[in-house]
Amino acid sequence: MTDPVSRTILLLDIERFSDRDDVEQAYLRRMLYDITDRTLEGAGIDETRRLRADRGDSVMALIDANASVTALLRALLTDVPAHLRTVNRMASRSAQIRLRGVVAIGYVAVDEHDGWVGSDLNHACRLLDAGMLREALRERTNDFALCVSDALYAGVVRHDHVGVPAADFHPVTVESKNGHLRAWLHGPVPGATAADGPEDHCDTGAGEAPGGSGGRPAPRVPPRGTPAPEDRPAPGGSGGAPAPGPVVTIQGGTFSGGVIGGAQYGGISGGHFSGDVVLGEDGGRERGERP
Repeated sequence: MTDPVSRTILLLDIERFSDRDDVEQAYLRRMLYDITDRTLEGAGIDETRRLRADRGDSVMALIDANASVTALLRALLTDVPAHLRTVNRMASRSAQIRLRGVVAIGYVAVDEHDGWVGSDLNHACRLLDAGMLREALRERTNDFALCVSDALYAGVVRHDHVGVPAADFHPVTVESKNGHLRAWLHGPVPGATAADGPEDHCDTGAGEAPGGSGGRPAPRVPPRGTPAPEDRPAPGGSGGAPAPGPVVTIQGGTFSGGVIGGAQYGGISGGHFSGDVVLGEDGGRERGERP
């Protein structure tokens, strides 16, 4: 067995291959190899820079570690969907080809039987077989679903290279017989909603009232039986009895319907006062600062 060598690992697999008859399977295999070769050549990776293994309904490629991973990802994200679209436009319904793909990096050795050995390769194969990736492909309209390993994301994808937007990759956890595998799925995560975020931690802020947006507290509901602001007597009202003092209603961070510093405001929203605020019928006075 050779010494393990650092490689980029590419796996591509045909969806529902076993559901087709022999003629259709032969056609799909030709299309798979054609799409794979054209995509790798478009990324500047010719036959001298890769090894390839046939797995029936899938193809495995070990790519020279000096070849550009960014160029490979860019070609996978743009060229593969375009090639699939071209092929499927001319194919019958039973000969439509849809692909799952995995890109990983790691060490792989070649044994005396030309077999490939390496735990990183095993992990890549488990990502390719993951139910999450199969479900993601079922939801895709461009006939292609791509997943990358955690190591490849950390080393390449997260740096947001041109043509490989990091924001389009989402963290997922894949179950395997050896435990959980962390990976990154290109495009929406199956079953996720716009509000979901596997890595998001929403800090609502200390003391925020339920229903608050996080920017400021939500308005508090007045206790049952408290008259609404429009039902309260206005300052200076008639009727013989002296008018009550000014009323200040506090709703969240808003001072409304009161007399502040002798001047009446319809409401002061989103601000706060520091210092002393004195309210009274003599016109009142206001000290301190209002940001």
